[in-house]
Amino acid sequence: SASMMEEGPPNSSEDQQGWFTARNDSGSSLDLESVVQPLALNPWDVVLCISGTIISCENAIVVVVIFYTPAFRAPMFLLIGSLATADLLAGLGLILHFAFVYFIPSEAVSLLTVGLLVTSFTASVSSLLTITIDRYLSLYNALTYYSEKTVTRTYIMLILTWGASICYGLLPIMGWNCLKEPSTCSIVKPLTKNHLIILSVSFFMVFAVMLQLYVQICKIVCRHAHQIAVQRHFLASSHYVTTRKGIATLAVILGTFASCWLPFAIYCLLGDYSYPALYTYVTLLPATYNSMINPVIYAFRNQEIQKVLWTVCCGCFSSTMPFRSRSPSDV
Repeated sequence: SASMMEEGPPNSSEDQQGWFTARNDSGSSLDLESVVQPLALNPWDVVLCISGTIISCENAIVVVVIFYTPAFRAPMFLLIGSLATADLLAGLGLILHFAFVYFIPSEAVSLLTVGLLVTSFTASVSSLLTITIDRYLSLYNALTYYSEKTVTRTYIMLILTWGASICYGLLPIMGWNCLKEPSTCSIVKPLTKNHLIILSVSFFMVFAVMLQLYVQICKIVCRHAHQIAVQRHFLASSHYVTTRKGIATLAVILGTFASCWLPFAIYCLLGDYSYPALYTYVTLLPATYNSMINPVIYAFRNQEIQKVLWTVCCGCFSSTMPFRSRSPSDV
């Protein structure tokens, strides 16, 4: 396909492209490859940059709170910290890519920023999987959860998560890109179609595992609620309300994840580099919202983190206040 360098500057609003500079007669693809000449400002790029700013601010707060609070060294907080770090990098990646594309266009920098985005979003999705696994094990092995084995398992999951994510992110930088062969491009340049297919298939595998684990968690929650109701002679309605509340929470968590990422993952498999860039923007933007919602679901709902935030903002609680030990299933 012809590049913007060959076609000259855009001459209409329909030809404005920021990240997405590749274009041919049949359409255009989302192009994370930058060009030498100045680009007309694309409103979609501005929206993504604003999303990146919000994502960065939210997750920076979570990372700082967890890092500087000694009480937050339990496995579940390490996993939440991993998720916040990944989302923070994703937000910074969106900001940096916008800045480099419009102010410092360079192929080398483009590859670095797209590598950062691939690494961070992969780590974010993988961290959600590790949190789900941790929640399941905290219920399934409740008696042995608080042990050294759990800490070791947590570190192993973190190493695997970030190791795999970094490997995925290094692929474009190491040469697996479509800069020299435009026909191999995906809907997100300079990623190749095969690279994006691998990422999409990996996502569906992660989603399938999370779905299965949350089904098992629902079964355990229902069984525990029933046992507690029997032991304490609760009414059947109380048991029903407790169970429904737990299942509703899990449904919101999984539903949010699916609604944010599934459109983009499906389009990555079905889309072609010749498709209009608009389709990619429309599916990619909700995926970034997942990194915006994650802090609310996994961090700001946590009572211990809320106490620290209130301490910092209002001084409402003493910084030496003891924390109540909670299991991941409570988060």
